[in-house]
Amino acid sequence: MSTPEVYSIAKTPVTCHAFNADRSQVAVSLNDNNVQIYAKQGKEWILSETLSEHDKLITSIDWAPNSNRIVTASQDRNAYVWSLSPDPLTGNLVWKPTLVLLRINRAATFVRWSPNEDKFAVASGARAIAICSFDAENNWWVARQLKKPIRSTVLSVDWHPNNVLLAAGSADMKARVFSAYIKDVDKRPSPTIWGEKLPFNTICGEYSSPAGGWVHAVGFSPSGDVLAFASHDSSISIVYPGGPVVYNIRISSLPYVTLTWTSEDALVAAGHDCQPVVFSGSEQGWGLIGTLDDVTASSASKTHGARTGTVGRLNSAAFNTFRNADTRGHTGGGDTASDTELLTVHQNTITSVRPYAYGGEGVVSRVSTTGVDGKLVIWDVNAVSALTGKMGGLRV
Repeated sequence: MSTPEVYSIAKTPVTCHAFNADRSQVAVSLNDNNVQIYAKQGKEWILSETLSEHDKLITSIDWAPNSNRIVTASQDRNAYVWSLSPDPLTGNLVWKPTLVLLRINRAATFVRWSPNEDKFAVASGARAIAICSFDAENNWWVARQLKKPIRSTVLSVDWHPNNVLLAAGSADMKARVFSAYIKDVDKRPSPTIWGEKLPFNTICGEYSSPAGGWVHAVGFSPSGDVLAFASHDSSISIVYPGGPVVYNIRISSLPYVTLTWTSEDALVAAGHDCQPVVFSGSEQGWGLIGTLDDVTASSASKTHGARTGTVGRLNSAAFNTFRNADTRGHTGGGDTASDTELLTVHQNTITSVRPYAYGGEGVVSRVSTTGVDGKLVIWDVNAVSALTGKMGGLRV
């Protein structure tokens, strides 16, 4: 089974991350107001540049693969588009920001480029989503806002492949599909399963979380015909609008906060349980099939034969007591706060999961995750291990 590539980027939480097109660089927010760009050198990620313009914590980053532009969103209610241009003094290429007129009075929470990279969507705490396009005459990005019927902070967005439809998950416990059609930017869209006439701010679908939890993450399938969203009530919902059919998968572990599709019939979700898990199915039904984190193998290597416990939980208190006394100078019983190592690769909440590499027919072959533990991990999506404990065999 393929072993994940694990990199310790920082000793602070990684709020979000985005790779460039050839995966030679990664932009991350280390829970502050700067964007750190790391370059791959051998088996290490070395800090190469720091982008400083925001005043408060950066909440989201996206890197356009074709135009090589970075967009950032922050709690300072601003967004910036960064592009490489020659420095007039040295001639070297440097990252320069372009102003975005968001017109929001609360924090920006999430940002994503559209598939054509001619506009981007910024979610916010102002109960609105800013759809931004470039105004060449004034050399800035201007926004039109999707507002109704959003009732609370928008936590995530995702673009449909047609560059017009936008999915959004918010703290009003709803996942919605909007039309973000801009007349001067977009060509008239072809009819989809979500609708035919799509003027700006048309509601193409609205779905509630099963038990009233915040919708942390949303995502369209590669075809755009299926929607998935993860809620704070520890559930994943899969929506087929043609039926309409909605499959709700309730899990017994902690909630997921991020997800990405890997193919038309599979997705990877991650969050507070510290491990990426795989869901698979079709219009006939969906189920949780396993985890990308081989906890059995990791527990054997970490505890040298100690017993295997529940997925993602603490293990072998007696062994850890002796180990901590030896390596850390800690003394006391195994139930103390010093006994905090998990069996999973990530030692804290996974904040972001994104496609990393593609195989044949556009199927995602590897995904990347970052977490509160400061780690960046690359996973093989085909290396799925069975889940142990109550989560094993969970279906809907």
